Amino acid sequence: MARYFTPGFILAFLVVSLAIVFGGPIRPATAKMSLFKGQTVYVPVYSHIYSGDRERPFYLAATLSIRNTDRNHGVIITAVDYYDSDGKFLKHYLEQPISLGAMATLRYVVPESDKSGGSGAKFIIQWRSEHPVAEPLIESVMISTKTQQGISFTSRGRVLEAVIP
Repeated sequence: MARYFTPGFILAFLVVSLAIVFGGPIRPATAKMSLFKGQTVYVPVYSHIYSGDRERPFYLAATLSIRNTDRNHGVIITAVDYYDSDGKFLKHYLEQPISLGAMATLRYVVPESDKSGGSGAKFIIQWRSEHPVAEPLIESVMISTKTQQGISFTSRGRVLEAVIP
């Protein structure tokens, strides 16, 4: 009895299948990537969420993470501002602009005990660069481990304004 599924056949099948699924040859991310010289970014942060029929608050610690994804150039973070659920300004997390090197990361923490932001808290981050760069990855991570089962989730930033070279 002949073997229909030889190793060569299986390999060829996988290569053709992957080419169909991914639409052709794999290209580097830079082929479609936009470059920027600055942005204003809105990042949702949840100081607390609600549970149950009585909407009992569940308090969370939040970490804002600003990751420079550009491999060659740094960026300047010019503002990290915290607002509450009503859009009222609460706090400047940055006293003066700070340089963030290529592939470097900054973090800012809203402690679990800080309930001032509410469930609709947010950060507004502004950054700029002298060179066109890949946009930073800006997101928040919320976590609480007070119960037997901890809770954690992330929220990604959304660009409000961009400076295109």
